[in-house]
Amino acid sequence: MSKTASLSKTRFNEMRRCRFIGTRAITRLLLPIGFLISVFGRAPDAMGQSAQVVRLTLKQAVDLALTNNVTLLVAKTDIDEAAATRARRLAMLLPHATGDAFINRQNRNLEAVGLSFPNVPAVIGPYTVMDFRISASQPVIDREAYHGWKASANAEAGATLTYQDVRDLVVREAAGLYLASQSAAAEVEAADARVATSRSLEQLARDQHDEELATGVDVLRAQVQLARDRQNALVARNTYQTSVLALGRFLGLDLGQPLELAEPLTFEAVDPPSIEDVIRDALAARADYRALVAQRDALDEQGQATRARALPKFSVSGDYGALGNSLGSLPGIGQIQATVSIPLFDRDRLGAESEVLARRQRVAVQMTDLARGIEQEVRKAMLDLDSAAEQVRVAEAAVELATRELALAEDRFRHGVSDNIEVIAAQDALALTRDERIAALTRHADARMALARARGATEHTLSAMSHEP
Repeated sequence: MSKTASLSKTRFNEMRRCRFIGTRAITRLLLPIGFLISVFGRAPDAMGQSAQVVRLTLKQAVDLALTNNVTLLVAKTDIDEAAATRARRLAMLLPHATGDAFINRQNRNLEAVGLSFPNVPAVIGPYTVMDFRISASQPVIDREAYHGWKASANAEAGATLTYQDVRDLVVREAAGLYLASQSAAAEVEAADARVATSRSLEQLARDQHDEELATGVDVLRAQVQLARDRQNALVARNTYQTSVLALGRFLGLDLGQPLELAEPLTFEAVDPPSIEDVIRDALAARADYRALVAQRDALDEQGQATRARALPKFSVSGDYGALGNSLGSLPGIGQIQATVSIPLFDRDRLGAESEVLARRQRVAVQMTDLARGIEQEVRKAMLDLDSAAEQVRVAEAAVELATRELALAEDRFRHGVSDNIEVIAAQDALALTRDERIAALTRHADARMALARARGATEHTLSAMSHEP
């Protein structure tokens, strides 16, 4: 090497060393400053929020969903609208009263209306007319208005039941999202356990290699397995955080608020009831089916109201007041009258009757289909519940066997009987059985929720599933 090249290399090394020293000095100076800024420059509310972690139970999740969900808030307005309609229909059966005050000062041109009298001017006046009167009317017989009011009352009941069905759906979805987060949290726990096992086995491989009881390939194989398990743990943790975000969004929570599940994924045995009893009770309890029944009843009343348009109507009305041309002279006058109204020709009534009949037939078809759908949901939930319970038992036995297999493979490798290929295979088998157990637990919990939804007691049953005291 030439002297010039040697000097250039030496100068380059010195410059790099000076740059490294300068960078390190700047870093040492800026790190404390950055730390102080991050601590003292943060807003107090942000610090408190970042330090506070919300532990959420299933019951709390259900309560938040019922409080903040937009679909439920919109459905509540339908009840208010139906109640207002019923009040208007009822008002048609109640008395109507008005008060009028009339004061008029005017001239009259008699010739304009064809009147002419000798020695009487064509224009008379001006003169004053004062009229103070209270008028009232009361329908006595009005079958159309009566059945219209009954139809609106049934429509209000249907809107209330529809609102309850929306509540059940919101509860079911909230519980499903909570279950998804529980399953993801269980996956994180299982992934962390795999990392701990792989770290222990990787250390064992190193120790065995130091004692010349294992090869470098065994060490490398254990390191690869540890790296893969760490990667899987990162993926599981990201999946869990994503599921928690979805849950918080549905519950209307601040997405920046740290959230933890207070209830882990567990298995709770269920004593399955008789399927015939469940189907019968479901038809009586399901809010969506009862809402269709209320709609059918409302259409029956509406049909009677349409047919009642052909019947006579009887009403009574009257008024009483004071009439005169000055406040000092206002004698009392009044009248009372009864009115009978008989429809003679109403072609629109036949078309209205046909419309109501078509709507009722549509609701009847929907009721029949929904009844079959409810029976299908009940039977499927019962089958899934039994199958998932058996899967949980099989998965738990498999986890126990896989754990014993891993212990035996580890023992064989520790005593130099075999390499760690058996250990890696046993690790994978144990990880697979743990995942299958988590999936079985998730399916069983979801089947319980599906059965609660099918039976029509979603809100009560899912709240009872919470472990919150």
